[in-house]
Amino acid sequence: MAAPLTPGAATRGEEDGDGHRIGARAARNEDSQDCILEPLSLPEGPGGTTTLEGSPSVPCIFCEEHFPVAEQDKLLKHMVIEHKLVIADVKLVADFQRYILYWRKRFTEQPITDFCSVIRINSTAPLEEQDNYFLLCDVLPEDRVLREELQKHRLKEILEKQQQERNDNSFHGICMFCNEEFLGNRSVLLNHMAREHAFSIGLPDNIVNCSQFLCTLQKKLDSLQCLYCEKTFRDKNTLKDHMRKKQHRRINPKNREYDQFYVINYLELGKSWEEVQSEDDRELSGQQEDAWCDWEEHPAPAVCLFCDKHAETMEKLCVHMEDAHEFDLLKIKSELGLNFYQQVKLVNFIRRQVHQCRCYGCRVKFKSRADLRTHMEEAKHTSLLPEMKAWDQPEYYFPTYENDTLLCTLSDSESDLTAQEQNGSIAIISEDTSKLHALKQSSILNELLRHECLKN
Repeated sequence: MAAPLTPGAATRGEEDGDGHRIGARAARNEDSQDCILEPLSLPEGPGGTTTLEGSPSVPCIFCEEHFPVAEQDKLLKHMVIEHKLVIADVKLVADFQRYILYWRKRFTEQPITDFCSVIRINSTAPLEEQDNYFLLCDVLPEDRVLREELQKHRLKEILEKQQQERNDNSFHGICMFCNEEFLGNRSVLLNHMAREHAFSIGLPDNIVNCSQFLCTLQKKLDSLQCLYCEKTFRDKNTLKDHMRKKQHRRINPKNREYDQFYVINYLELGKSWEEVQSEDDRELSGQQEDAWCDWEEHPAPAVCLFCDKHAETMEKLCVHMEDAHEFDLLKIKSELGLNFYQQVKLVNFIRRQVHQCRCYGCRVKFKSRADLRTHMEEAKHTSLLPEMKAWDQPEYYFPTYENDTLLCTLSDSESDLTAQEQNGSIAIISEDTSKLHALKQSSILNELLRHECLKN
């Protein structure tokens, strides 16, 4: 049996054989026509309104039904039920509107059977109960080329949008955590949240539609929802404590809603960032392993206690703080005899005071960190530490910044002793051997030796 030229003809042919089905559908159509559920408009010409690519709705491929772009599932459902058309792998279509408009035009030029595979259901049933469905998929070379072209066009648009955002210096945004306002380039706000609040959504150059991304995150926080585990809390303080204690100051990588804001998700047709990354890992693992001797470690840089200076080693950072801020951390540690945990508390104390723009020497608070730094350098308050009881408190066991690498470079007491022994600064007292005979007689080894002899 030859396939019908159009799915509408197939449907009409089947319904002509069953008067009850025609009557039921006619009754439904009459009822639906009596209900006005949306604003009406007069046709602009004899052929009706022409749908352009930039319009906010998408037409059906076969009829004049229109659906909003955001409700493409309703359109797909409509085409399956009314016109027996199934589109395979819709999620791999980069631009659904252009895709539909293309095939809407092509189906007016040639029969549907020239493009679609025909799937007959109920093939063993009587002829009047059988039905044909049409499958449109990328097995057809034309469909495959169309999907690839749409993907290339979408990628070009995304890259142009990203470049525009990278060069845009009119960005305006507010920090989600401290409500500080930022003007200029978007990277200023993103770097601020990463540095001051340990919240990073990735490198600014990897993000697109940044304003929409930040707005999406802000709405989640306004609804008291954690950005990582996506649980909802009763008030803002509870949410803040939860995200801090659970280290949930990050977004949920499994939430596909965020994929649209990362350029990597537009690189390959139908592949998410996880799939692209896993392929890269497989390629690396498949290569011949090189010797470990050429592997070099790149340690994370530590940040100065008073400014944004980064240094790769503790020694370089101490030299910088001594030269630029007249703060000698090693000298303070030596003079006060600080152990490892006391050093941790001292660093966390200074970090918190600087973060709050408060001078720990005179307790005066300033409007900005720049003003604080100028005051401390002019008044020589960087080395004016308060009494030890002010900062040697349990609360300063917890870091002010979760990614504070300086805490990982502090030396413990054992290494300090080793270094001091090498410098000869510690006197080594030898054991008293003047009463060696008495020590031998009273040694516990004698008792152990007697027990062993009795056992034997």
